[in-house]
Amino acid sequence: MQFTSTQKSTAAWCLIAALVMLALWSLGPVLTPFAVAAVLAYALTPVVDKLDALGRGRMPRVLAVLIVETLFVLILLSILLLVVPIFAKELPLLREQLPLLADRLNHKLGPWLAQFGLKVSLDVASIKVFVVKYLNANFEEAFGSVMSSLKLGGSVALAIVGNVVLIPVALFFLLKDWDRFVAMLMELVPPKLRALFDSFMEEADSVLGQYLHGQLLVMGVLAVYFSVALTLFGFDLAVPVGVFTGLAFFIPYLGFGLGLILALLAGVLQFGSLYGLLVVAGVYGAGQLGESFYLTPRLVGERIGLHPLAAIFALLAFGQLFGFLGVLIALPASAVLLVGIRRLRASYMASRLYQG
Repeated sequence: MQFTSTQKSTAAWCLIAALVMLALWSLGPVLTPFAVAAVLAYALTPVVDKLDALGRGRMPRVLAVLIVETLFVLILLSILLLVVPIFAKELPLLREQLPLLADRLNHKLGPWLAQFGLKVSLDVASIKVFVVKYLNANFEEAFGSVMSSLKLGGSVALAIVGNVVLIPVALFFLLKDWDRFVAMLMELVPPKLRALFDSFMEEADSVLGQYLHGQLLVMGVLAVYFSVALTLFGFDLAVPVGVFTGLAFFIPYLGFGLGLILALLAGVLQFGSLYGLLVVAGVYGAGQLGESFYLTPRLVGERIGLHPLAAIFALLAFGQLFGFLGVLIALPASAVLLVGIRRLRASYMASRLYQG
């Protein structure tokens, strides 16, 4: 059976994709900061190009890269600073409120559960010892505890600090030399396959652009939802907690977890009762369900041509195979694979094997 050049090129790209996935599986922790930097560079390169074009050659590209990356880092820092008022205001109160909440639950929940034959008693004294030990408002002791933890888990701390430093450095060089890297990649493509490669990359670029737009929509919708929902239930810190949670959804699951912790903290300290916990559970549970089964599949999956079930499967499968790195690249990688699958299907439908 004779294979057409299109079929051969499609098979070659499938082999390349398989090798890339094998590399991701083998070198996931090492590749994570570079993958993050590459995703950011892909998203920020158009901004650098526009700024470079506005300079009309009078502005060095290095300066344009520095301006864009500095602004991006400042935006990230601004988002992170949304969390600072929460901890600054609430942590000193947490030491006082948690034992009181435990005592209240002990008196109310215990008799109610006893009606069903369940005997539950919270050890309030132990809770007070725990709170005093680990949530002391003395910042010097807290700093010493953090340093001690860093000594015990030095490799983890070193990895975190290394990634924090490595990602901006890798991002700078990728933004600075993006066109050169693309040109080097193009040189590897045989001339007779150049037109097919250009067509494939153009379609993949369009799909990835739709993915980024869809992801930004999801983040915006969730930021508004959490802010409004928590405000309606009387949360004082509804806006900073809601905005942070929505924007943190760029990192699936981890963003939700951070936002949930902050909301639980704010709810417990403000209301000091089960009301805050139940409200947070309801609001965040509904938000997670809506994001997982409607927003991401519809606003992201449909924009890149993925069926909602395929988008959910991609997140779970890539997360299982590659861990955190897999969750981060699941949908964009699926978008590129989808382009290859479409072309492979079209080639098969036009082949003699299909037509008999």
